[in-house]
Amino acid sequence: MESQVVYADLNLPRDSGIGKSSPPSRLQNLRQGPRWHNFSLKFGCAVIILLALTVTGLSVSVILIRQNTSIEKTSMDAQENGKEATERPVLLRCPMHWQQIRDKCLYFTETSKPWNDSLADCYTRESSLLLIQDHEELRLLQNLIKKRGILLWIGLNFTLSEKNWKWINGSILNSNILHISGDVKEAHCVCISRTQLISERCAAENRWICQKELNLSEVKSYVPPIDWISAGSQREESHP
Repeated sequence: MESQVVYADLNLPRDSGIGKSSPPSRLQNLRQGPRWHNFSLKFGCAVIILLALTVTGLSVSVILIRQNTSIEKTSMDAQENGKEATERPVLLRCPMHWQQIRDKCLYFTETSKPWNDSLADCYTRESSLLLIQDHEELRLLQNLIKKRGILLWIGLNFTLSEKNWKWINGSILNSNILHISGDVKEAHCVCISRTQLISERCAAENRWICQKELNLSEVKSYVPPIDWISAGSQREESHP
């Protein structure tokens, strides 16, 4: 009996078998997976830190800008307040026992002395004998003299060198503005009364009026020229 040989084709699926192995690409992805994960984590942390630093820097910048703006505003407000305080009118008052006429403070004495002594007394009060600017001021002054017959020295006398009435500040009297009644000659000074300006011997004893300027600046002491004092002394000696 003859033996028969049987041939059979075995068709096995490619993915079957005990020795089945994973593709190389998949294994490579599995190996590289943790590395990409670590890199992504580090990159994300770096971005977060950078954002935090940026936000912090911006916050500090905003705070500094606000502080500088506040300082500048405070400085400007202080300057404006100082300017307003400077420009704001100040209520000025004359010293006690002094009366205000226009921008002057006036002191009316109760005692009587020669013109030269009255000049010195006003100097001790950090003032000068009265200087009259115009006819309107003369009218205001005369309204303050309540009694008739009272004479008060002012800072005006006759000088032989100019042969004219001269104020103690060195200016010459404008006769078109103020008129003097009486003698016009040496050793005569001027008094004010309730009704007029009168020429009187400088050696005569009368009351007097001192004046101070009413302004923001410090009132400067009036220093009379030496020739006024020496001239007054000579007048007293020559006219007892």
